[in-house]
Amino acid sequence: MSASQSSPVKSALRTLEVIEFVVAHPGGVVARDIANGLDIPLSSLSYLLATLTEREYLSREGRRYSGGPALDRLRTDRANLSLEDRVAPLVRALAAELDETASFMVREDWQARIVASRSSAQALRYAIASGETKPLHVLAGGKAILSQLSDAQLEAYFDETRGQRESLTEHTIVSPAALRKQIATFRDQGYATAMEESTAGISSIARPVRLGDVDGAFSIAVPSIRFLPELQNRAQSALARAVAALHVDR
Repeated sequence: MSASQSSPVKSALRTLEVIEFVVAHPGGVVARDIANGLDIPLSSLSYLLATLTEREYLSREGRRYSGGPALDRLRTDRANLSLEDRVAPLVRALAAELDETASFMVREDWQARIVASRSSAQALRYAIASGETKPLHVLAGGKAILSQLSDAQLEAYFDETRGQRESLTEHTIVSPAALRKQIATFRDQGYATAMEESTAGISSIARPVRLGDVDGAFSIAVPSIRFLPELQNRAQSALARAVAALHVDR
């Protein structure tokens, strides 16, 4: 095995060893004890502990670490997981694959609410927080959701939002005729786009998801300067895999 191959394997083994060491101490354990027990430099261990705590594989109370709720979720029947717990790993995978901001949103009335989000690591990026809401008509994810509504639901949308669809940028599409034309196109192609309609300089692409009575969408938001055909094609493929994975998970 080459050095380039062995390094990721060593890192993975070290991660598992840390989790196993902590779980083996039900009363919790401090970082120095983990470092001494596993012969890991404290400087390296600190970053690993922070990451495992962020992902909830470990919990921290004061200076002591113990097993976190994510370990319990690994043993939980997938059908009993919350929607956020089911989509969050897929959102993280999308962001990691494309190095662009990814999110999953659901329809609440005629708004899109962000359920899970992961920002790009790039300096120039878009950020949107979990729990944030925006009108359906300004987001690619919102348009994707609209594209999978029934004709009756769509008529209700246009009727109930008449006079309420605001322009957030100079590119926001608000007229019923233009939106209907867009939605028809998005229905046919299976994905939606929005070009600087919510935030100046940011474009997005999304695919719809229907889970029972929940209308949702996975979305990628990108600074328009990077929203080139090659990235759009990669994003389409990645979004399709995320949607497929979520349906398999049901």
